[in-house]
Amino acid sequence: MNWVLSALRSALYTLLQVVITPFYFLIVFAAFPLHPLKRYRITSGWAHLMLFLLRIICGIRYRVIGMENIPHVPSIILSKHQSAWETLAFQQIFPPQVWVLKKELLLVPFFGWGLAMTSPIAIDRSSKKAALKQVVEQGKDRLKKGFCIVVFPEGTRIAPGKKGRYGIGGAWLATHTGAPVIPVAHNAGRFWGRNALIKLPGTITVSIGVPIDPAGMEPADLNARVESWIEAEMAHIDNPNPDNEHEEKLTPISQDE
Repeated sequence: MNWVLSALRSALYTLLQVVITPFYFLIVFAAFPLHPLKRYRITSGWAHLMLFLLRIICGIRYRVIGMENIPHVPSIILSKHQSAWETLAFQQIFPPQVWVLKKELLLVPFFGWGLAMTSPIAIDRSSKKAALKQVVEQGKDRLKKGFCIVVFPEGTRIAPGKKGRYGIGGAWLATHTGAPVIPVAHNAGRFWGRNALIKLPGTITVSIGVPIDPAGMEPADLNARVESWIEAEMAHIDNPNPDNEHEEKLTPISQDE
């Protein structure tokens, strides 16, 4: 019965998303002449609205550990990638941001077109050398404009309990720009799986690590450090211990803003 209810709620959420998105795109398109940061705030309103619908319809909430670890300067966010959920929620949790993503995503009707309005770093993953050069060149520009940069080192959504290969692009960008790195772990995939139509109710945990200063580090060493922290933190999130010190640091944030 619970599964049937979740399926019905998920179907309603998807229906509303399909109806709302084309109309919201008209608002986003009208914002094109604005400064990138102002345009981002309008564009990200769609993500805030989708998170609101996920909460009231599907029962998906979230809590954050380590909000105090977010620097007050443009940073590079290196995160676990399990779901489409984090692409929405990060726009509510973190300061204005752009993503490093595969350029094919920009071709997706409405979603991709809106994504293109957020100044992403859209790379061709078939040429790794050219992609790294593009990430650094455009990354410096985005950081200078006041954006954080979100990179999913595993490159694609990975199922809960699994681990992908951590690409070096995010660490390469950090060591070439000097921007602090914020490692992030979460378990969104347990509630909204990859390509899953049914979304399960529950509370997603997002854990934000202490910023890492890349000064004097090699990209491979920085990448390994980020990977080690994220995977260790995933173990804490997936296997909560009542005596775990992380439980004392939970910082709920408003999901209505």
